[in-house]
Amino acid sequence: MLDAEFVRSRILEALPGSEVEVHDTTGTGDHFEARVVSPDFAGKMMVQQHQLVYAPLQQWLKSGELHALALKTYSPEQWKKLGNR
Repeated sequence: MLDAEFVRSRILEALPGSEVEVHDTTGTGDHFEARVVSPDFAGKMMVQQHQLVYAPLQQWLKSGELHALALKTYSPEQWKKLGNR
């Protein structure tokens, strides 16, 4: 079973300098949702942003230990336009 902090730390290792928030959506340690704001997303399409987040988690996705990860990804500019800081 995984926990939200583990998922968060893997994402941060791959995308240093990002703002990452992860929540376990079911309490079972295999379904999570994450909000990631990263300068690495600037100029990238949403599918490319999601690929960057999924990449460091492939081992756990392939094994099924991480069954689902719902993503909301933003560049800092996109996040700021939404009125967040």
